[in-house]
Amino acid sequence: MNWQWIQDTLTQQLEPFAAYFRALDLPEPITHWGHPLMMGIVLVGMGSAVALTGWKGRLLSPTDSDGSVENRKKHRKIAPWMFLFIVMGYSGGLLSLVMQGHPILESPHFWTGSVVVGLLGLNAAISLSKFAGGKPALRTVHAYLGSAALGLALIHIALGIKLGLSF
Repeated sequence: MNWQWIQDTLTQQLEPFAAYFRALDLPEPITHWGHPLMMGIVLVGMGSAVALTGWKGRLLSPTDSDGSVENRKKHRKIAPWMFLFIVMGYSGGLLSLVMQGHPILESPHFWTGSVVVGLLGLNAAISLSKFAGGKPALRTVHAYLGSAALGLALIHIALGIKLGLSF
């Protein structure tokens, strides 16, 4: 696959938006650290809430069915918003790199972010299918896939900090 062509095409498509934001003459710390700060809040704050409510809803004993139902409701309310903010933040991260004149596809941070978005998208599709009619195996896949995505997000955060400090 011609990665350079993909990188050049993405950069070219994002450049008009990058030029607009560059023209706002935002302070360098906002341009440089805005994406990591906002995404850190989403991943740590919302991600932990989504994981906690999802696992609590799954693991609470049948004698505490009210708690299980309540946690599942909370999970269903927070998870779509987290996914939306992550997808928006992914786009913002690409835009931030273009604004600062850095290559998009050359860092492990880009690739881990892409995998996290892909895993969460797959997890959303599983959920939207209503677990293919409520199949317990798909609920289990959903739980572990979401946990794996958030675990990878922690590595993604570390790689992002390393990337941010490198330029």
